[in-house]
Amino acid sequence: MKPILVFQTDFTYKEGAVCAMYGVVKSVDRELEIIDGTHEIPQYDTWSASYRLYQSMKFWPEGTVFVSVVDPGVGTPRKASVAKTKDGYYVVSPDNGSLTHLMNWVGISEIREIDETVNRLKGKNTEGVSIFHGRDLFAYCAAKLASGKITFEEVGSEYPIKDIMLHPVFEPVFGKGLMRGIFEINDPNFGNLWTNIPLSMFLKSGFAYGDHPTLTIRHDGEVVFEQKVLFHQSFGFAEKGEVIIYNNELMKVAVAVNQGSFSETYNLKHGPEWQVEIKKY
Repeated sequence: MKPILVFQTDFTYKEGAVCAMYGVVKSVDRELEIIDGTHEIPQYDTWSASYRLYQSMKFWPEGTVFVSVVDPGVGTPRKASVAKTKDGYYVVSPDNGSLTHLMNWVGISEIREIDETVNRLKGKNTEGVSIFHGRDLFAYCAAKLASGKITFEEVGSEYPIKDIMLHPVFEPVFGKGLMRGIFEINDPNFGNLWTNIPLSMFLKSGFAYGDHPTLTIRHDGEVVFEQKVLFHQSFGFAEKGEVIIYNNELMKVAVAVNQGSFSETYNLKHGPEWQVEIKKY
């Protein structure tokens, strides 16, 4: 069976960019199956692109080809690449930080720069276009790879894994009854905020379901939220409108308001400047 193609972008569906990419894929091979990951990644946010790849990739069949196009440097000398992960997936993406989480948490075994002389869309009056590599380069090369028209080695020249562009990754710190981390990403539909604290580390520090530890949130060092909060397995253990610390789908500690938006209610966001401290005592 041919690999599935999974696309994620910051394009939205407000105009025809996504449609054009899919048309290119089907022009290469009508049998290829295309699935949407998300087209709602915040504009130019390569950190979020990186996190969303990690979030969903392992739930797809091995060999799936992911196409990630969040590309503020499109048309500049940044590399257009295809990476192979250590667990057997392919990612077609600009090398601009979008591979950070896969590199750190999964591992990349090989990366190649797309050879535009053979793996770029020709004809259709696209040769002079520098702003739509999602269509002319990434979708086209991914389709050729998934269809078997080229091998991974024929994508282009291999380059050192150590040269992959990466964002800084922040590690949590812990002690007895104490955890410190950051809000790493959000759940934009529900307003939950996900930390970089693994549940295993949290439990090892002495926290248990049913506890009411003190949650302190700082923005650039200034306290913007502080109160005792229930820690439990799921939202329903809290009253409607109550803040809860819970174990999210990636086995990390997260914060929500039951049937509400934690981020909107308290005007909180994610990123390294949003520090999280949880104390049991």
